[in-house]
Order: sequence, then C-alpha cells, then structure tokens
Amino acid sequence: MRIAFLGTGLMGRPLAERLISAGHDLTVYNRTREKAEPLGAAGAKLAAFPAETLAGAELVVLMLADAPAIEECVFSPKFLAAASPRLTLLQMGTISSRQNLAFMKRWEAQGGEYLEAPVLGSIPQARNGTLVVMVGSRRDQYERWHPVLQAFSPDPQYIGPVGKASALKLALNQLIAAQTAAFALSLGLVRRAGLDISQFMKILRSSSLFAPTFEQKLPRYFRRDFSAPNFPTRLLLKDVLLILEEGQAAGLQTAALEGVRELVEKALDRGLAEADYSSIYEVIDPPA
Repeated sequence: MRIAFLGTGLMGRPLAERLISAGHDLTVYNRTREKAEPLGAAGAKLAAFPAETLAGAELVVLMLADAPAIEECVFSPKFLAAASPRLTLLQMGTISSRQNLAFMKRWEAQGGEYLEAPVLGSIPQARNGTLVVMVGSRRDQYERWHPVLQAFSPDPQYIGPVGKASALKLALNQLIAAQTAAFALSLGLVRRAGLDISQFMKILRSSSLFAPTFEQKLPRYFRRDFSAPNFPTRLLLKDVLLILEEGQAAGLQTAALEGVRELVEKALDRGLAEADYSSIYEVIDPPA
C-alpha cells in the first residue's frame, strides 16, 4: 500500500519504521527534515513539502504535535488540491474530540474519509508494535484499516465514532500528568525527611498505590537527568490544557489538574520544554 506519513518526531519515526517493515511504500514529511532522513535510509521517500507525500497515496497518516500543525500541513490549499477524492486521513496525534470532529467535517467536505487512532505507550512500544491503539471511526472503516493498524498494535481497540477515542486518550493522559506530579511530591517528602528511599519503594511496590511508571522514572529523579525524552514537557502542557478545556466543558471540577498545569508551566519557564515530562520533579523538589 502507498502511504503518506506526516510527522516523524519521537513517536512518528518508529511508527513509520513499523509501516516500512510491514512492506508498505512510504513517503514521509517532517518540518525538520533531519528527523526524517533516517527513514530515507530505511527505504522511505522523503518529501520537501506535505503535498509531495500524496502522489499515489491510498492513506495519509498524521503523527503531528497538535491541531495547529495539522491545520498548517493538511488544510493548506496545496495539500487539499493534491489530495485525490476519497483519500483516507488517519489522525494519530493527541488532540481534543472537538478538534478531531472539526477536522473530520472539513476533510469529508473535500470528499475524503477520516478516522482517529491515538495511541497509549511510548517509544519502546512504538518500536516493537505493542502500543495501545484506540480507534474512532465507523465500524467499516475500522475493519478496512485494521491490517494497517496492526503494524502498531496486535489488538487495535475500536472505541466508537470519531471523537470517542480522543476523549479516552485525554482521560488516560490526565493520569500521566497526575501520577507524575503525585509521585514527585511523595518522593520529595521522603527524601527531605531523610528516609530510606529503597524502603519507601519496597512498601509502595507491595501496595495498591503502585504504578509501573514510578519505577521507570525513578532513575531520572535520582540523577536529575531528563534528557533523551520519551515525551517532552511542552507536549504534556499541550495535553493538560486540552484536558482542562474538555473537563470544564463537561461540567467537571478540574482544580486538581490546574495545580499540575502550574507546575508544568514552571518547568517550561526553567527551560525544560524539550526535556522528559518527568522534569516537573525539578519544580516540585528542586535541588538545594
């Protein structure tokens, strides 16, 4: 299958590599060309502009950072003019339900088809094809594109119509933000009280409070090393703002997440935008 792939950053590159490994004919575009060049070495064609990815494409996969990036790449006059009728757009980035529904309406007005498939997991899962893929589409679209989605996950989950999968993705990402902030505060309390951190972790592991992410991020906190991110802090802020918007629109009390938003913003003020999102620990428990 000929596939156009836009957005080859931290998550986009391993997803594109999975499609190449599955035998698909891939043309890729990334705003920073250097991030796409390894895919050229792996067999993909490199495009200088988004519209150049579309020659003969049967499917367009988007792994772009946010809604403005999608607007710039996909809904430009050049891209729309180059898109063939009934071309399918598979949007895999994290944006809100409202944004996905608006993009679907505009894409379908051009005669194309649209589905969303946000993912849960990080770079290691993207590389080995074990992400949780949540699909928002019509049932027939899910069945038609299931073989492509299996390049990313052994069991892509059908959630419902477009908008439902993005709502679920934001609900899950809210836990990422909340758990990270909560564990950082607990770790800071233990450290500043002069307690044995290994004993704290032993007790935590044996309890219902434990989450695997605590163990995974602990070495970063010990070393205060937040380089080589799996998910940068600036994108965590983007997601937190989307969650606040959706939660408030649904009539939910979002005060707890407002506190996390403030912490993430302070991390960006400290120059940690491109660091791993766990760098909010530097705000919660700063070095002496």
